[in-house]
Amino acid sequence: MKSDIEKALNSARDTRSLLIDRNIIYQVPFLFKEQFPGKKAVVVCDTTTYKVAGKKVQNELLSAGLTCIEPFVFKDPHPYAEFGNIDKLEEFLKTHNAIPVAVGSGTINDLTKLSSYRTNRPYMCVATAASMDGYTSYGASVTYKGSKQTFSCPAPQAVLADIEIIRNAPPEMTASGYADLFAKLTAGADWILADVLGAEPINERAWSIVQDGLKDALNDPQGAKEGAAEAITPLTEGLMLGGFAMQWAQSSRPASGAEHQFSHLWNMEHHTYQGETPSHGFQVGVATLAITTLYEKMLNTPFEKLDVKACCSKWPKWDEIESRVEKMFCETDFLNTAITESKAKYITSDELAVQLENLKNNWYGLHDRLTAQLLSSDEVRRRFRLVGTPVEPEEIGISKSRMRDSFFRAQYIRRRFTILDLGVRTDYLGKWLNEMF
Repeated sequence: MKSDIEKALNSARDTRSLLIDRNIIYQVPFLFKEQFPGKKAVVVCDTTTYKVAGKKVQNELLSAGLTCIEPFVFKDPHPYAEFGNIDKLEEFLKTHNAIPVAVGSGTINDLTKLSSYRTNRPYMCVATAASMDGYTSYGASVTYKGSKQTFSCPAPQAVLADIEIIRNAPPEMTASGYADLFAKLTAGADWILADVLGAEPINERAWSIVQDGLKDALNDPQGAKEGAAEAITPLTEGLMLGGFAMQWAQSSRPASGAEHQFSHLWNMEHHTYQGETPSHGFQVGVATLAITTLYEKMLNTPFEKLDVKACCSKWPKWDEIESRVEKMFCETDFLNTAITESKAKYITSDELAVQLENLKNNWYGLHDRLTAQLLSSDEVRRRFRLVGTPVEPEEIGISKSRMRDSFFRAQYIRRRFTILDLGVRTDYLGKWLNEMF
């Protein structure tokens, strides 16, 4: 995996250095000096991550003779990635020119990433959990005006991941990261579909960065739950590689497919369970199992016999789609987003005919590629149970009927081509869902 990391770093547009190993927190000041010579540092964390690693990072920086501003600590032990916190951090950063050192996981990293960009400076990250792939990704996922949005901004210039800290993170954070990494299997399947049907070609370099060692990194869910370094290390590396691929492609396509659209949809619908928003990884995990099951239905469909003319004759005009979207999302605050994204991927019946002929003529080879890419739904369920990731939608507060509706709703909120679009364009989605539900 080390050689994979080195290759990925060469492809990264923003990140220049990544250190992953056990008991390396003492290397923070050396990495900082290497990447930001002559600069002042400021630790950014919350009250939880300050205790876990923030205080240690601050002391290491000071012991190495670096000039450090007093740490910026969010008073909430679990701050939310929303724009009010961006405003607070941005206001603080404007009072000096120190380089932020984010100490935490997803939320702290995203808040620091976007605030650093908005105050015209790079930043460094010290990871505290293997909970998501966003450490090294090019954008920040932050709630703005009630809607979860991805803001374009550079990834950290340097990242340090001390496995000894990460393996002692709460098991549910590791389970969340495991699910986020596992989602690269279905995301990869969606990209294969898009490639074969001519919707979006595979970027071979980004594909290789994510997929080459993916299944090996997912091999030991039990070890990951127990915090075994031998399982946590490849999991952490796999998550970092996903971010590097997104840097290279300047898109989340290498790491995100239909399963992420479910999570985005639920966030946009302001879904909460037991008073909290379920973790990104848990939402994605439930959706990954659902999409894997949908793929099993799809792979049992005789597409070599597909009646392309019949599909095209039933294909609606854009006005009909727009009307459908308006009716479906009229009571939401993201109707305009749904219309914009749906229109961006709308195709004419002539274009549909080309896509479906590609599907029909290449079905046997496509079937083999997808079968090799995916694991069975039974295996996904088994591994998720071992690591502690939810498998039933009710475990994150989503009813069965809402889950079924999400298959239809999710494909309207992103322009990315996935199995959901294939199901709609071949008129099979309803049939597959009837079998599933």
